[in-house]
Amino acid sequence: MIEFRIDRRSGTATYQQIVDQTKHALRLGLLRPGDRLPTAKEVVAATAINPNTVLKAYRELERDGLVEGRRGMGTFVSRSLAMPEIAADGPLRDELADWVGRAKQTGLAREDVEALVKATLDEKYQGEM
Repeated sequence: MIEFRIDRRSGTATYQQIVDQTKHALRLGLLRPGDRLPTAKEVVAATAINPNTVLKAYRELERDGLVEGRRGMGTFVSRSLAMPEIAADGPLRDELADWVGRAKQTGLAREDVEALVKATLDEKYQGEM
């Protein structure tokens, strides 16, 4: 089951962090159709956020067709965003892990790697986003 990590200093709304983290887990295949998301009560206990914030995030995910609420049972994943190429054991993920390892050995800090990746993404996906 997914555990949400809330960064109060990120500048991103709390509900959006939950949405983003859920989509991230769906893309990586960490969440699959049929998996249950934590209840609002469980998320509140783990993160100390307002239950309405969790419900707002789950409603957005439901509008996107990614989850479905089942009365009295919880919220369940209804659709995956995973692609084999980015799965935990996929070849692209392996290549990226190797590259990140080399970058770290070279002495690059996490922030340097993030900046380099973002700049490259911006360059390669220019006009698509």
